[in-house]
Amino acid sequence: MTPMIEAHGLGKRYRKTRALDGLELVAEPGRVVAVLGPNGAGKTTFVRAIATLLRLDAGTLRVLGHDVRSDAGRVRRLIGLAGQFAAVEPAMSGRENLEMVARLYGQSRREARTRTKGVLEQLNLVEPADRLVRTYSGGMRRRLDLGASLVGRPRLLLLDEPTTGLDPRSRIELWDAIRGLVETGTDVLLTTQYLDEADQLASQIVIVDRGRTIANGTPGELKRLVGGKVIEVHAVRHDELADVARALERIGDGRPEIDAAARRVTVGAAAADDGLVGALRSLDAAGVEVDDVTFRQPTLDEVFLALTGHTATDDVSVAA
Repeated sequence: MTPMIEAHGLGKRYRKTRALDGLELVAEPGRVVAVLGPNGAGKTTFVRAIATLLRLDAGTLRVLGHDVRSDAGRVRRLIGLAGQFAAVEPAMSGRENLEMVARLYGQSRREARTRTKGVLEQLNLVEPADRLVRTYSGGMRRRLDLGASLVGRPRLLLLDEPTTGLDPRSRIELWDAIRGLVETGTDVLLTTQYLDEADQLASQIVIVDRGRTIANGTPGELKRLVGGKVIEVHAVRHDELADVARALERIGDGRPEIDAAARRVTVGAAAADDGLVGALRSLDAAGVEVDDVTFRQPTLDEVFLALTGHTATDDVSVAA
């Protein structure tokens, strides 16, 4: 089966800055692939390279078997692109926006109307379709922007940080829309710095940092990379966090991490079989009061920190 995207040794330099530094990625069709990394990791540069909007300095990049350099026209006909901000005309209705884009794709008036109707239904935008876009909420604008990328029937949809600036409800609505696209046969590659977004949507996650691929796999595979389980304790009182950390240090694997704002202490479990029991005994012996104790898999945030030494929301000071 031809990969959706096949990237080998991608390099791109902006003056003295390496935006891509040997990035590797192979993504099979029929899934959501998330490219996860902090601001400046090279995510947007990678998307722009797939969309044939910039010329790479090194490496090979193919979309559904077509080289982005030698067959750029064919690649453009296969993709749709939605950037970080909604690119719709606020003085037109939602329906008019989509019909205009469909016509720009070369569709007849009749075909544009039919395709627009289908996309509005697909993204749950039928009710506000004839209102001016300036009256739309941020989440509705993002869904309309998504629709503008779909009227041309792309095989691959590129979403560059699609939920930037959205409130939690709008983010969840957009997630539902993306899941619906995949169910109807659209392949999706999205970039994000939100680990929960990657965990919720993607069946394949590629972690990038400073223009390089750090890890690649399913969410479960990546969580298993750091090994073992995590003990997480929420203390009742802030002034007992240090006591909780000392209690966990006796039975944990490594130095406990304290999050004072959340009244939370976490540590790797030294022994999976009795980690939770050992934690409860140690906390009881220390005489501290806790809200809850959890024995869980590492989160993607913890995976990212373990692999890169910083969090996914840090700015790594490399061109995006």
